[in-house]
Amino acid sequence: MLQTPRIFLRAPEPTDVEFLYQFENDTTLWPVSLSVAPFSREVLRQYLENASADIYAMRQLRLMVCLQQDGTTIGTVDLFDFEPLHRRAGIGIALTQGHRGQGYGAETLQVLEAYVTQALQLHQLYCSVSKANAGSLKLFQQAGFQEVGIRKDWLRTPQGWQDVVEFQKILPAVLPQ
Repeated sequence: MLQTPRIFLRAPEPTDVEFLYQFENDTTLWPVSLSVAPFSREVLRQYLENASADIYAMRQLRLMVCLQQDGTTIGTVDLFDFEPLHRRAGIGIALTQGHRGQGYGAETLQVLEAYVTQALQLHQLYCSVSKANAGSLKLFQQAGFQEVGIRKDWLRTPQGWQDVVEFQKILPAVLPQ
């Protein structure tokens, strides 16, 4: 269920510490991840110890995006603010610089949507995308997410304040089998 011919999603493993250390400390991602300080390897090890916890308990889930060809990890996809009563969650996708713009984000989104629809029976996903992030705006628009609003001057970046586009997608209902 969690794969395409080019990628697969998997739970984080203890061996992901070094990847996450490099990825989470990439300052170009900080404005969208809301990070303001580097993460230590020890903090990331502790995170990984709890990363496999139940989404219903933690209200979030991180999966690693990997290439089918050789298992290389190329990014992460997160479900956050998981709300089982209202059957919704926020989504965030981040890929390494060399793997952006090649369709991996679209495949990740396709796989994750199938998972949340079938396994979690979510009704909707939502996300926030900086107006300056043309690639992510295009990704979510092409995936059928609808723009539902703009948050003015929402993200402070070294280049100044940026607006954020709020997106929402109502997912198809899964019929009992």
